[in-house]
Amino acid sequence: MHNTRYAPSGMVCSVDHLASAAGLAMLDRGGSAADAAVAANAVLSVVAPHMCGLGGDLFALVHDGEVTALNASGRAGSGADPARLRAEGHTRMPHLHDIRSVPVPGCVDGWLALHGRHGRLAMADLLGPAIRLARDGFPASPLMVAGAMNAARRPGGGDFAGVRAAGDRVTRPGLARALRAVAEHGRDGFYLGEFGQGLIEVGAGEYTEADLAAPGADWAEPLRVRAFGHDVWSMPPNSQGYLLLMSLGIADGLRLPGSPQHPAWAHLLAEAARVAGHDRLDVLHETAKDLLDPAEIARRRALIDPRSRLRLRGLSERGDTTYLCAVDGDGMGVSLIQSNASGFGSMVFEPRTGINLHNRGIGFSLRPGHPAEYGPGRRPPHTLTPALITRPDGTLRSVVGTMGGDAQPQILLQVITRLLRHGEEPGQAISARRWRLGTGGTGFDTWDSPDDAVLDLEEGSAWADGLAALGHRVAALPYGGSFGHAHLIDVRADGMLAGAADPRSLVGAAIGR
Repeated sequence: MHNTRYAPSGMVCSVDHLASAAGLAMLDRGGSAADAAVAANAVLSVVAPHMCGLGGDLFALVHDGEVTALNASGRAGSGADPARLRAEGHTRMPHLHDIRSVPVPGCVDGWLALHGRHGRLAMADLLGPAIRLARDGFPASPLMVAGAMNAARRPGGGDFAGVRAAGDRVTRPGLARALRAVAEHGRDGFYLGEFGQGLIEVGAGEYTEADLAAPGADWAEPLRVRAFGHDVWSMPPNSQGYLLLMSLGIADGLRLPGSPQHPAWAHLLAEAARVAGHDRLDVLHETAKDLLDPAEIARRRALIDPRSRLRLRGLSERGDTTYLCAVDGDGMGVSLIQSNASGFGSMVFEPRTGINLHNRGIGFSLRPGHPAEYGPGRRPPHTLTPALITRPDGTLRSVVGTMGGDAQPQILLQVITRLLRHGEEPGQAISARRWRLGTGGTGFDTWDSPDDAVLDLEEGSAWADGLAALGHRVAALPYGGSFGHAHLIDVRADGMLAGAADPRSLVGAAIGR
């Protein structure tokens, strides 16, 4: 289970071995970590439509002497009308089968921005492996099958009509055309080409051509916190990256047990996550500021009782996804996360190419006047939380991230604490049993009622009885994707790379050179 891979001069980790291999091929051809990340993500957009794709969003952190953050999350179209949704009886954004929960997808803009600043190879080279797989066919992965069978029953989901079992050949000719359009004509070939015209058609007034003509990727200032002797970086709002950093800042000042097997370890980290996130629905929006105030981190840390679970109510004064990472021989590291939100996303398909569209608009609020209210040109709050770790001298230590909806910061809190506080190898930190704050079923409603959240534990953990004695309601869930697919590359002091892909992903791989 503790499968750490080692390599001297480059590594790619992802949820699918075909994607990792494509990324490594770019490194072998002299490409950068950014090239490898784009190539790997492009392959995932083909072979993992149950997690990501050109119809979704993207965030990335890059270390190339300094740490920069790329926000390629889409904005709601010009036709976004919250009053209309409220008049129809909606109190929250529709989860499935509704185009209004589909902001303009930012993935392709993200690839182009990442490649434009940090790429070395031609975009056609990076997208070549993905185009071939989409055109000639690829084997359905075990985790894709159930979702593909559902997708095949939706208008536009015909690419998946023949999927019945793992290993079945899948071809996606419309996606191959879309990828080729990006390779040959850049963003206009995608957003103003076949895909864009189909999106306007299916949107029926939700989008205009001007919405699609506006580039949707921005370079931003990343957030940072000092924890366990390192600087940990993540995305600024509209990402929930601040929750990971606040949780780590809180945990850094707690008296953690020496062993992660101790129930108090899970208790203290779970409480750190709860006090960090209980007011997320009120404070997270795209213009949010000052979410990591040191005094506020200290205040929240002081609320934690090592002997019992805290009651959160009244304290405040006010999935699916895929992650990949790459490091090259020159020390560039890329931490990239890309997502449809829920499985195949909205289960709405762009009709011309068959690309499934995400449902990240579920992050919007329908409360009148809320700073994250659904509206034209706005970005929704996002669960996507890539992470990057540097040493005090600024050199790259690790790139790490996970899928998991609301639980992403909770999963990374555990993995990073194991890595930095307890000195575990990547394979051990990645494969170890996890906890998560339970949700109502969608993976995006943890903070609707944080006092009511059950603490879900992976089967095989040693924490259940001790946590129950501390006042937690616990439930056992099978070891698997309900607790994320995390991947990690660690850069050792001597420059050697150590990485691990999550065994929960079944077909993931950490491949090095």
